[in-house]
Amino acid sequence: MTRTLTAALLASVALAAPAFAECEVTLRSSDTHPDGYPTVEGVKHMAERAKELSDGRICIEVFPSSQLGEEKDTIEQTQFGVIDMVRASFGSFNDIVPEAQLLSLPYLFRSEDHLHNVMDGPIGDDLARAFEARDLIAVAYYDGGARSFYNSQKPIASIDDLKGMKFRVMQSDVFVDMMSALGANATPMPYGEVYSSIQTGVIDGAENNWPSYDSSGHFEVAKYYTLDQHLMVPELVAISKTRWDALSPEDQQILRQAAEESEPVQRKLWAEQEKASEEKVLAAGSEVIRDIDKTPFIEAMAPVYEKYVTKPEYRDLVKRIQETE
Repeated sequence: MTRTLTAALLASVALAAPAFAECEVTLRSSDTHPDGYPTVEGVKHMAERAKELSDGRICIEVFPSSQLGEEKDTIEQTQFGVIDMVRASFGSFNDIVPEAQLLSLPYLFRSEDHLHNVMDGPIGDDLARAFEARDLIAVAYYDGGARSFYNSQKPIASIDDLKGMKFRVMQSDVFVDMMSALGANATPMPYGEVYSSIQTGVIDGAENNWPSYDSSGHFEVAKYYTLDQHLMVPELVAISKTRWDALSPEDQQILRQAAEESEPVQRKLWAEQEKASEEKVLAAGSEVIRDIDKTPFIEAMAPVYEKYVTKPEYRDLVKRIQETE
């Protein structure tokens, strides 16, 4: 995998050399989503600001559509310093940064405003230190929306409707346990394999937010979308610690400022994309199930919390999140 990604990066360097020839520092950033997606555009805005603030010295080249690999692989390569930057869901870091698992606990966040207040405050700073201990420098927290279930078989209006169904989840233990607690069967697999797996019946469905349900084309093969909003998982933009440590303090500050300024831009784009995606999939004939009783879903999560909120510091973090206004 390292050789493959290194070869891809060398090829990209050759192709992009003329455009970035005048840059003293060039960072290559990976994203699994397609060009134009809010997370991709957020990093592009960070790139624009970094170039402006550095008078053209710092350039960030964004590779969307999993050009450098799927999220799990690109995260590992960013840790090793093969890739400079990665934008990925917090859920994809669950097996790397233990604290990240806590943010994937179902129904932990009450709303998007609640999530923003948590990530933009002292808790976000504490999480950044946890990532640094795993050779990743967290520079921005983006919106990932609320994740809900979609499938190709039937409308899901209650927890009983999930029993025995096969759902793709991210390659993370907490997501597997969440599905088990709901009585469904979890199938971890890369994001890029979901469409064909639903189409061929390998799985019944998956779970994601409005823009991902739309941009992936999954609504074409999974027409039933249930707005249970079980997860609000933030997105992370991280830089390889190896690459970060090689930068001057001035350049580090420029990148932090550019990343921070990109957050409200990405969040605004996200809200706009959610609305547009909802309109698109409804027009295409998707059936959206909105009026469900979430109480049984929430109560079913008790064993998941018991399994992952085990240490005093974890219980304290969850308590701090829940008490944040």
